[in-house]
Amino acid sequence: MTAFPAEIDVAVIGAGAAGIGATRRLVEAGGVGVLALEARDRVGGRVNTIAPTGFALDRGAEWLHSADRNPLSPIAQRLGFSVHRRPPEWTSRLSRSGETPEAEADWLATREQQGRARRKAASEPEDRSLASVLPPGGRWNQLLDATSTWGNGAELDRVSVKDYVRYDDNSTNTNWRLREGYGRLFEKLAEGLPLALETAVSRIDHGGRAIRIETARGTVTAQLVIVTVPTTILVSEALRFGPPLPEKVAAAAGLPLGVDDKLFIALDDACTDLNQDGSLVGSTTRRDTMSYQLRPLDRPAIYCFFGGRFAAAMEREGEAAMFAFAAGELANILGSDIRRHIAPLAATAWLHDPWSRGSYSYASPGHAGDRAILAAPVDDRLFFAGEATSPDFFSTAHGAYMSGITAADAALATLRVR
Repeated sequence: MTAFPAEIDVAVIGAGAAGIGATRRLVEAGGVGVLALEARDRVGGRVNTIAPTGFALDRGAEWLHSADRNPLSPIAQRLGFSVHRRPPEWTSRLSRSGETPEAEADWLATREQQGRARRKAASEPEDRSLASVLPPGGRWNQLLDATSTWGNGAELDRVSVKDYVRYDDNSTNTNWRLREGYGRLFEKLAEGLPLALETAVSRIDHGGRAIRIETARGTVTAQLVIVTVPTTILVSEALRFGPPLPEKVAAAAGLPLGVDDKLFIALDDACTDLNQDGSLVGSTTRRDTMSYQLRPLDRPAIYCFFGGRFAAAMEREGEAAMFAFAAGELANILGSDIRRHIAPLAATAWLHDPWSRGSYSYASPGHAGDRAILAAPVDDRLFFAGEATSPDFFSTAHGAYMSGITAADAALATLRVR
């Protein structure tokens, strides 16, 4: 815990991926008094690794997406992390889920057709939802909706098509993992940084010459502030501004956090017949289903991933209900004997996490321009970062990290002018 100063040059609100990126850049610049204020008792935010059974489990972000272009990939390798480069089987999981090779080929063709339809819809003047381009009565509509809950944290009818197609997917076929856990990387990146944990910020008063920041540990003043909290915190006004910033709150409201959760299941030693590091889908005919990673990184476990309204409902029912649902789907595909070999390990509930209140952002239809509004500085004194401000890598840890660096560079430019 860094000593709590009364006055600094730059305060960074939040020590998640964006906050760590911003703070590192400011420290490396030298000559800048900086302090990151974090509400939790740990760093990383929605990137968090636990190890209840001896191997790492990523509760939040897990994948180095676009790993061949991801700036965190070389950093992880330089820091000695073990990079797992085996490609995920996301495009071939239907053949493991009871579907024929012909059906899987039809599914992949439908996905490609949907990609073209979404790009065409995004080029039109008016924004609309991803659901609007579904073929009426399409065979794969329920599974397309399920994949949206996994990818966006929300169903197709809630997601802007214009925002969705802006994601830079040139390299998304390259996805790596870290054996030690993604959260451990951010813990390493935070080492030695000036951090104040368990220091929730309730108000930022930017009406005077100095910016006053009210926290759970007292008040600190700064010349500049970089805000990296999730959009849900801005909308709920758990963090308030004086004078108010209604345009920021409105932009944050247009970028709600979807819900994606994980259930981790242990496999006993007697279960030897599952494919190594394979993937499958619980159901190809309903939206409320889970995606499964079997023996990820060759570990004796199954990772279950689920999102959207279904995940919100599962959170309310609790871990036992999550496990019961997953066990039923796995037994339907792998046979009832699988029940003897599995037990719950851990589960997440990001919607009920008080400092995130969701998983990652999507833009509601008609709000594709809100990311730029949220990212814009206020009077060159308040700067905003976080995955929701990333124009093309939103919803990712590296998008958040890069946005923090961008905000720090803007703050440094302002300090130089002053």
